[in-house]
Amino acid sequence: MASDFLELFTKESTPLYLAPQAGVSESPFRRLCRSYGADVVVSEFVSAAGIVMGSPRSREYLRFDSEEHPIGIQIFGADPGMMADAAAFVAETYGPDFIDINFGCPVKKVVKRNGGSGCLRDLTLVTSIIRAVDEATRLPTTVKIRSGFNEGSRDPVGIALTCQDAGARVLCIHPRTRAEMYKGKARWSEIRAVVKALAIPVLGNGDITCAKDAYRMRHETGCAGIMIARGSHGDPWIFRETRAVLDGKPSPPKPDVKERLNICLEHAENAIAFGGNPQRAIIDFRKHLGWYTKGLPDGRELRTKLFQTTNLTEVKTLLENYLQVCEAANS
Repeated sequence: MASDFLELFTKESTPLYLAPQAGVSESPFRRLCRSYGADVVVSEFVSAAGIVMGSPRSREYLRFDSEEHPIGIQIFGADPGMMADAAAFVAETYGPDFIDINFGCPVKKVVKRNGGSGCLRDLTLVTSIIRAVDEATRLPTTVKIRSGFNEGSRDPVGIALTCQDAGARVLCIHPRTRAEMYKGKARWSEIRAVVKALAIPVLGNGDITCAKDAYRMRHETGCAGIMIARGSHGDPWIFRETRAVLDGKPSPPKPDVKERLNICLEHAENAIAFGGNPQRAIIDFRKHLGWYTKGLPDGRELRTKLFQTTNLTEVKTLLENYLQVCEAANS
């Protein structure tokens, strides 16, 4: 599987990744995005400490189905030994196609433990972590970085070269600093600079909200692959549209209201089946309900009702009633 994953970069088409996103990139959504054309998916980021210490919650994040291949498991932490142990356990027990290291998460609770983008304050530590993980398994080690911790330490090319020299086989860059979080515009020029500096495949990430954005990113940066994050929210078919645009083909039509709501229900059903606790799963799924209904006529009123649901039956009833009103209005 690992060799198949790396062979994606030897083909003419540009690989499309579903980004690792906490609370979003769960197995049901990964499978849905794969069905719409995502070439590679990555797990939610998982704490290396949680994996090594046997945390049931951390182990839950590691589950995936065979149809999700090629898939990477993303881990984070600041202790090279623990990161290596976690990688070895994941590779042996779950068999993903690659291990991805998170050097990009800007969330305070992760950074305060020196994890995620917090590691970018110490490139010696970055080197140690990558080498430890790479030596712990036979799987390719990949990394996701930001351009620096803050403006004073902004050095995307230097950070990327450090990762490559330490053993990273693929690098993804989100060209914002940790201090920027998700504000402002991602500096795609930094992706281009990293592409020119590295010998390994470079993925571009940041501000991809539609297929045309992905086309522009590839054209402007020369990136070997594109990672889509927030643009996939409530829009898994963005991968189908992006593939068509990148390949110079007509963009397929967007799902109509009925198809969109059917996709939403299918996703909800799979989330419940995967999660085990129906009520908890629906409550967690509410964010997806909001995304799927964004932009629909009278969508705000519908979301207000959906955000109060606690079971799938209520969700189905609300969506069916909404669809009947829409069809009546259009008849």
